[in-house]
Amino acid sequence: MSLISLLIALVAERYLSTSVWQFKTYFTAYVSLFKSSKLMDVAKKSIVLQLIFIAIPVVICDVLIELVDDGLLYLVFSTFILIVCFGCVKTRQCYKDYLMSAFRGEPTSCELHHSQLQQDTSSAPMSFGQLLVWLNYRYFIAIMIFFVVFGPAGALFYRLLVTMNETPEALDKECTKDDTQINVENDDTETSVEVEEEPQATNSSEEMETPILKDILFWVDWLPVRIVAFGYMLVGHFSKAMPVWLENLFDINKQPNQILINVAQKSEDFMVDPDDCTAEPCLLVRLAKRTLLLCLAAIAILILTGILN
Repeated sequence: MSLISLLIALVAERYLSTSVWQFKTYFTAYVSLFKSSKLMDVAKKSIVLQLIFIAIPVVICDVLIELVDDGLLYLVFSTFILIVCFGCVKTRQCYKDYLMSAFRGEPTSCELHHSQLQQDTSSAPMSFGQLLVWLNYRYFIAIMIFFVVFGPAGALFYRLLVTMNETPEALDKECTKDDTQINVENDDTETSVEVEEEPQATNSSEEMETPILKDILFWVDWLPVRIVAFGYMLVGHFSKAMPVWLENLFDINKQPNQILINVAQKSEDFMVDPDDCTAEPCLLVRLAKRTLLLCLAAIAILILTGILN
């Protein structure tokens, strides 16, 4: 069932672009529901309740899966969860807009698309191609791994954890953030300055809580990143990437995105025109697609041989 769900979800995700299939739609609704439960004042001060915020839908998903006895219903439900967790239409559209701007010879627009995607995903500074490699892991390959190992609840847990790290203000600043943007656009400079000072005064709680969620995601990604990086070696230049992979294999200080990107870059040749801003993204995206297909093939073999149930 897991393999069938994966195949259906990977094909369907590209064509299901409406909001009902997007993870952010359900995440926003869940945040609103959580706010209405009057737990927000406590959640701002307690990492435990932030973990509860993540755990509630994961437990509900797992319970529902256990209650489903019909194989067809299980397939439909698990595939729906997987498609929703995969959903990243904005990232794909940003990539298309970047390429269109590059083909039109608009480097400033390319940089704006790059900055916007980096800001939307709260990613560390990196080139556009490197960012696409990292997001391909986060939005597809890692979710695939957690799905086949832990089921739909595992995929949901990983996507929730990633989203909480991408939008640490979701629980306590969602409405304030929107209001701030409106005020900045409509008011004068003095009003804009006053609005920007308010988040700084309420940021102490976020500074205490966010690193804990980042640490959890760091250790959750620790092993999958190294497995996927090994896949990049297999579909690229194995001999050039192997020393980098071995060097970072047991490094607990380097961030997962750095490990994956370093191995990916060594796995592909970059003899391209430095003035061509489409060369690096296109090369790395093709490499990422080959790696995703390799991971899917490996998962299929493990499932068909009974190693993964």
